[in-house]
Amino acid sequence: MHFRLAALLALTTATTAGAQAIATMQPLYEDVKQNVIKSAELMPEADYASKPTPAVRSFGQLVGHVANANFTICATAKGEKSPAVQDFEKNTEKAALVKGLKDAFAYCDAVYKMADAALSGSAELFGMKMTRLAFAFMNVTHDNLHYGNMITYLRIKGLVPPSSGKM
Repeated sequence: MHFRLAALLALTTATTAGAQAIATMQPLYEDVKQNVIKSAELMPEADYASKPTPAVRSFGQLVGHVANANFTICATAKGEKSPAVQDFEKNTEKAALVKGLKDAFAYCDAVYKMADAALSGSAELFGMKMTRLAFAFMNVTHDNLHYGNMITYLRIKGLVPPSSGKM
């Protein structure tokens, strides 16, 4: 599973980088956060229901999934209960999904400003037991995974993904 690899890499990073592990992840988190939010804003509302194939999530469901996952994974990294009050994947309105996504990332921001020592405790999520630091790494990995999905959706609609526009 992709998350297990992320956990292994996070543990390696924590061991080799010492007190700098979360600081090393922070710019990667900021980059994917901006790309995901800009993608959600870029896709026209009329295309939020579109799917490249019937077997996958719609673009709107994908945005909702990322919001849900950010709340869940970052709450685990923080060692607290998720403050999410809805299942964003079931929402169909672009404005509500973009707001939920931004709120989820705002909630996660604090994780990437924490000291490594504060993230050294263990936690469990999805049947995986690892450090809270590893869950912070898992969140960045998960966001990048789904940003890759978003790129496909945007390209199908003839739109240039935010990361391509940076070049």
